[in-house]
Amino acid sequence: MHPGGSVKTRRIEGDLWEIPREGPMHVPGRVYSVGPPAPDDPALQQVANVACLPGILRFSLAMPDIHWGYGFPIGGVAAVEAPDGAVSPGGVGYDINCGVRVVATRLPAAEVRPQAHAVAAQLFRDIPTGVGASRAIPRLDDRELGEVLRDGARWAVRRGWRAGADDAERCEEGGRLAGADPDAVSARARERGADQLGTLGSGNHFLEVDEVAEVFDEAAADAFGLFAGQLVLQIHSGSRGLGYQVCDEALAGLATRMGRFGPDYAALPDPQLACAPIGSPEGRAYLGAMQAAANFAWANRQVMTGLAVRALLHALRLSERELGARLVYDVCHNVAKLEEHEVEGRLRPVLVHRKGATRAFGPGDPRVPAPYRAVGQPVLIPGDMGRYSYVLAGTARAMADTFGSSCHGAGRLLSRHEAMRRARGRSIGRELAARGIEVISRGRKTLAEEMSEAYKDVADVVRVVAGAGLSRLVARLVPMAVVKG
Repeated sequence: MHPGGSVKTRRIEGDLWEIPREGPMHVPGRVYSVGPPAPDDPALQQVANVACLPGILRFSLAMPDIHWGYGFPIGGVAAVEAPDGAVSPGGVGYDINCGVRVVATRLPAAEVRPQAHAVAAQLFRDIPTGVGASRAIPRLDDRELGEVLRDGARWAVRRGWRAGADDAERCEEGGRLAGADPDAVSARARERGADQLGTLGSGNHFLEVDEVAEVFDEAAADAFGLFAGQLVLQIHSGSRGLGYQVCDEALAGLATRMGRFGPDYAALPDPQLACAPIGSPEGRAYLGAMQAAANFAWANRQVMTGLAVRALLHALRLSERELGARLVYDVCHNVAKLEEHEVEGRLRPVLVHRKGATRAFGPGDPRVPAPYRAVGQPVLIPGDMGRYSYVLAGTARAMADTFGSSCHGAGRLLSRHEAMRRARGRSIGRELAARGIEVISRGRKTLAEEMSEAYKDVADVVRVVAGAGLSRLVARLVPMAVVKG
């Protein structure tokens, strides 16, 4: 589509750039960027390719943490008309409902800092980490797993894996997608997930003990239950092997069927954009399985929340009342969801793909939990393990411009291979310890792959979305202790 892999962009305003519509693109591309987009960035070509999706509305969007991914760029957002537009597994990703949650405590971080190593060690003991991690809780039989796939976080809350009784209400979508079809999840996917509930996994997934270092918006921070100097916990993980299998099977099944859906599908410029009409049997089957995998991910983070709270109680020798653990919010950033948005002056049902992007609904929206409705949805943006993370709030501008979407993290700068090469001869663990950050990892390779230099500075990413009005700064978190796979 773009000869030589060079994609032309023009500045719209501030940090917002547009890829003009051309060729088979149905809509223009729009990119929120940290600095001018590089014309040869392959992720820009992916933005243009996504603009060719059947039924796509308004723009193919990319957040400032954009980088190359499978089919869609990571940081990509695409809303398609429902039920006639296309659903694309590449627009969700392999780690379905990879997401992040923040758990607040009533403790001053300064009081816990001397025990940071003991806390990290207890978390590492109690929550299995790394590739293939399993057996945090007893293996689920098929009936129980079906309940998890249907009920999501609510299944875990009912069984006592929680910070508070209202945890599910403080999750995006109440911690479950109602359209989930457990029967659409294959036996192989179920087998992979049966013993992985409550496990962290590897790669960029983490458990982090943080301090609220700075508050930017007192009213929103107060609504979210955050204050300067507070000890909070972040959990970042997804649907583990079950979600990977759901995506892999859907892509394999669609790859040979594109021609039967019509010329717009057959002419897509990248086979990684394999997709199906939302209302087709193939589209319905994928959506049912994807939603069930999303529910598994919510249950996974919810079980880890219960395990993490117990670990803190044990390591710090506190009562539940003294700890005062409470879920602030849980957001997903690899999902396709049926939502209602204003398009061309009227509310319409649309399917919003967010791959490496976070929902950011604004004040007054009834889909935001009641305690937060006056200030907007909490938007949780983790950075890298050596710097900082942010809590933001959704805005009306996001609802108007990006289908209620914002960034999801720092975004990779280096491939894992290149990060490993640059880390050769260094001890990333010792470097972090010298900066007052306790870190425990299943393997040294993970620390090298996940070092700070491998990522954009999340402060730059957040500056772009705040400057564009897509999210509002609420608080900055800094790590005290990190657990990696």
